[in-house]
Amino acid sequence: MDDNGPDKVFAELKTRDIGGWGVAQIAAGSGLAVYAMWVGILQPGFRKVPLSLQVPYIPASKAQVDHVMTLLRGRKGGLVDLGSGDGRIVLEAHRQGFTPAVGYELNPWLVLMARFHAWRAGHHEKVSYRREDLWKVDLTECKNVTVFLAPSVLSLLQQKLEAELPDDALMVAGRFPFPDWTPCRIEGHGVDRAWAYSMQAQRRNTFKKNDRQLTDIDLNKELTNEKGST
Repeated sequence: MDDNGPDKVFAELKTRDIGGWGVAQIAAGSGLAVYAMWVGILQPGFRKVPLSLQVPYIPASKAQVDHVMTLLRGRKGGLVDLGSGDGRIVLEAHRQGFTPAVGYELNPWLVLMARFHAWRAGHHEKVSYRREDLWKVDLTECKNVTVFLAPSVLSLLQQKLEAELPDDALMVAGRFPFPDWTPCRIEGHGVDRAWAYSMQAQRRNTFKKNDRQLTDIDLNKELTNEKGST
């Protein structure tokens, strides 16, 4: 499906030079112990690591932010970033005219860092960073949503998004794609790639997939009944 799967992207993240400021932000936002755990997550045993440790904080690059904003070009209204980290996606979304621009992040240090960045940029009264669990956020009125999360989390998040987002919503994933969804647009390459998903199209695809599965089940039942009657 994708020539830049999770293993390849993790390998690229592992070798990328994020610079001194990036390391400092990781240390401040997640703690050095969690950053050390991130190195462990990059190893083959990734899937055995508890879910709570599979979303390490890695600052989005300028290219990643630019690609996300390109996919959102022409869209209007508010924007929600789930797992907003240091807040750079929310801040750029506000600069691009999205109002309100809101980030949800569970790590209190990252929330403080995001608010500091917004204050330094002079936009602290115009963006919002909330310390909340993304699984408990009501998305029923969200039209523009972004995420930078690990594949294992994205696979679970699909169900919540399909259940809550309106049909005219656009979902944009950075760094990793949703494993079971079909993107309507893609920007960038490798670890900087971003994927856009139309919720209306995705629900249509899911309906067709479920319909085919039900048809297959009915056919199997008919074949079983025929064999039983002979």
